[in-house]
Amino acid sequence: MKKKICIIAAVIVVIVVAVIIGVKVFNKPDEDEKNKVVNTDAIKFKNEYEELNGKENESGKKYRKVSIPEDNPFVYATPEEIVKMMEDKETFAVYFGFKSCPWCRSVLETLTSVAKELNIKKIYYVDILDIRDTYELNSKGKAERTKEGTEGYYDLLEAFEDVLSDYTLTDSKGKTVKTGEKRIYAPNIVSVVEGVANKLTEGTSSKQTDAYMELTDEMLKESHKQIKCTLECLKEKDSCSLAC
Repeated sequence: MKKKICIIAAVIVVIVVAVIIGVKVFNKPDEDEKNKVVNTDAIKFKNEYEELNGKENESGKKYRKVSIPEDNPFVYATPEEIVKMMEDKETFAVYFGFKSCPWCRSVLETLTSVAKELNIKKIYYVDILDIRDTYELNSKGKAERTKEGTEGYYDLLEAFEDVLSDYTLTDSKGKTVKTGEKRIYAPNIVSVVEGVANKLTEGTSSKQTDAYMELTDEMLKESHKQIKCTLECLKEKDSCSLAC
């Protein structure tokens, strides 16, 4: 009888262990897939920006060389996904830019460094090169839309309206002409806290007067300060009300 009980107990233990292993095996692909997506985005982002290192643009200027770590925090997102996260009251950071943007390449390494310093695991990336509208000055000096933006872009303008700058043009005499709408410039780095766009920075130093110029230590320090001030809002809500 005791032998029979021992056998039954052993069978039960085997079944329990098998169930536990089965659960782990069953759940593992989902977790692996999740990690794979994030990792794939990081590698894609690194390759996308680094592929322009040393190459020349249409004006004959060389793109700034950037070095992006493989474990960078960038995750690709669509305008629709960003707006949905805001509607769901999420807290996150988003970087608007594109790989050939010289100003973006001036701040990208600092942005990556600050994210690591603050232990920010994800920064959502929206490539805005082809989704924005375009305005030009007509013969009367008035701003006229020459290219429509995507529906998603206009949704972003509405969602981030409180932190965005006006979209302006400059005429031949140096006069500023307003288009009547906001603009997502490149780069724009924004902290979103509980669904509300809170702080925005371009991340560039006020002393940097040209996108292709060599960056001094002073410029890099100022850039670091601006970006850190913007992203700290994600970690400490009390800092959101402080000016950068």
